[in-house]
Amino acid sequence: MVMAREHLSSAFERELRELKEKILFMGARVEESIADTMKALLDRSSVLAQKVIDTDSEIDELEMEIDEICWRILALRQPAGRDLRFITTGLKISTDLERVGDQAANIAERVLELNEEERLKPYIDLPLMAQKAQEMIKNSLDAMVNEDEALARQVCADDAIVDNYMEQIFRELLTYMLESSTNISRAMRLTFVAKYLERIADHATNIAEMVIYMLHGTDIRHRHFDEPRTEGEIAKGRAAAVPASPAVQSAQAPQPPRRAEHPSEPPS
Repeated sequence: MVMAREHLSSAFERELRELKEKILFMGARVEESIADTMKALLDRSSVLAQKVIDTDSEIDELEMEIDEICWRILALRQPAGRDLRFITTGLKISTDLERVGDQAANIAERVLELNEEERLKPYIDLPLMAQKAQEMIKNSLDAMVNEDEALARQVCADDAIVDNYMEQIFRELLTYMLESSTNISRAMRLTFVAKYLERIADHATNIAEMVIYMLHGTDIRHRHFDEPRTEGEIAKGRAAAVPASPAVQSAQAPQPPRRAEHPSEPPS
């Protein structure tokens, strides 16, 4: 009987480890798509932009694989406490990562359209904005792996930086549109690129918020990231701080190498 329980525990830990590694792999592919789509914009590479569009289906497949792992664990293992929160967080993270892949593909589509015309202006803030959004994705996943609440909260704070880039880029592009009607189509496409990057940062923030929920059982969505927790929430967090399975507590799991870094209404 004891051996049977140990076998089940070992299998459960392997499944949790598999889930973590699959999420990290999906995150690496998403980061790669963000980097490639910005390189395609800067280098005016339609080939690279098309590669990002084609890769989106692979990211979709990864989302479904992660969902299947999560539902299988929930059905067969009936986890509780912190393990349960880790699995439900994995379901939400895969959804956000899939949407980031969609936004990268949207940017790539705008790149294909922009490449058909002369470059409107030098790209200065857009690459910086993309770099920050990509960094937020990486940090939110690192926060999950290392169970780092401080890093997760830093991701939430960094969202304001991306929002500021968005406002600055929009104001600049608006001056180009007012200057000449011939600039409107290109300026609109670049505005959409900035909007897609802003949404990528929003998804990174969603992941960071879910990491905090995973760690403490406290839902901080829809409120300012630095609001102090109430005494009840602190007590709830202490009660939730039950040691997780070794697979969830493990140090950073092996992960694939990470690479450095539309004219219709953008989809939601």
